[in-house]
Amino acid sequence: MAKAKDFTRLDIETGLENPASRLFVDPGQIGFIDLSGVRLLRCGVDTVRQLYRGMIRPEIMALFDKPGTLVDFAGQRWHSGRVGKDSGYQYKLQNADLGIILLVKNFNAKLDNIGPHLKIEVSPHAIDRFSPERLQQRLDYYAEHVLTHIERNQCAVHLALDLQGWTPPADLVARMHCRSRAVRDISGIKEIQWTLESATYGKGQSFLFGSAGSVQLGIYNKTLQARATDKLDYWEGVWRARDSFDENDPENYDPTQDVWRVELRYHHSVIQQFASGSVDLHSGQAIDSNSYAAFAPHLDGLWRYGLRQFKLLARPGYFEPIWTLFRDDVRVDLPVDSLVDSTEYKRQYKTSRGFSGKNVELFLGNFVSLLARERVGARRAFHRLKDWECWPVIRDHYAAKGMDEDGLYKHIKGILEERHIRWGRAV
Repeated sequence: MAKAKDFTRLDIETGLENPASRLFVDPGQIGFIDLSGVRLLRCGVDTVRQLYRGMIRPEIMALFDKPGTLVDFAGQRWHSGRVGKDSGYQYKLQNADLGIILLVKNFNAKLDNIGPHLKIEVSPHAIDRFSPERLQQRLDYYAEHVLTHIERNQCAVHLALDLQGWTPPADLVARMHCRSRAVRDISGIKEIQWTLESATYGKGQSFLFGSAGSVQLGIYNKTLQARATDKLDYWEGVWRARDSFDENDPENYDPTQDVWRVELRYHHSVIQQFASGSVDLHSGQAIDSNSYAAFAPHLDGLWRYGLRQFKLLARPGYFEPIWTLFRDDVRVDLPVDSLVDSTEYKRQYKTSRGFSGKNVELFLGNFVSLLARERVGARRAFHRLKDWECWPVIRDHYAAKGMDEDGLYKHIKGILEERHIRWGRAV
């Protein structure tokens, strides 16, 4: 994608450039856009998922003997149960009051082996209750009660900006530019999935761009979603208590207006890429973190990165002013010192020079040969491939070679067509 430019921000009184102004001027059409009515309520961490590797303690499995019951674990009461295979895990311990869910026993690893057997999911009210360091201590405490030979296995985070005074334009999908072709559009309550360049659903109430295994951008009516899940009272309390951006309007939440949310969701594999590829500008050392607490000072950097990967354009080559406002004026609300200005953020992809790269290409060749033999179509095959646990490795390998998801799909389709034409049913 070509690098987009920002509209100039002018001081409303002097007419001089002012990077803090809400008045934008389009240099090509000499038009003015006034965003003084936009109220940025709060930008925070909406979800944390901390992953761990280790061996499951034998006594833990007894907690799941009677799914659906309350059990004692780590000094507290939990609801035990089973979970669907789509989660990647078999069992869960949940305490909604704490805002913690433990997903236990990875489907793809044996019970008596060291493996990625634990993922802890944290809800917004638990994230707000503790500093990143205190929350990490609590997560590690629970993990130590589940696993032996324990090690952290990276984290995933969702960053969410809530605002009023703006609604997505009717042509949002047409003007949103991003690399990914994967789209999941939701109405705020129910989810519908398919693969297109872009689409809308639920009368423009919600949009979700990108792949769940990479970086996603969600834009949706948070008021409707919170009301549907009976959490509006909680969120109204958050919006009234927080005012991180509009210093001259300390009570800028208006209960008569809907709140819209702009959310960036980072898969743990992407966090790992940043941890490996980003460097401290002073020391030259990589971030090299594997926990939420260690990565928290870099969340401002991820916020800015995401709003450059997903580009809402006013016209070709220029950011929509609201997108500039989101990117430049918003900071993630956390009680830590941001390292965004002292870090160069870059994702490190695995390349074909390594062992895994060679195996990816060997696998894909054999995969396509089997597809041709079974007369499976390219679209169906690509969907199955993306559902596989190893999809992030495959996607990142080809991304490092300059091939995005659309390019990889066309690559598979081309090889499959060649197999059919050259070999016919003999394959």
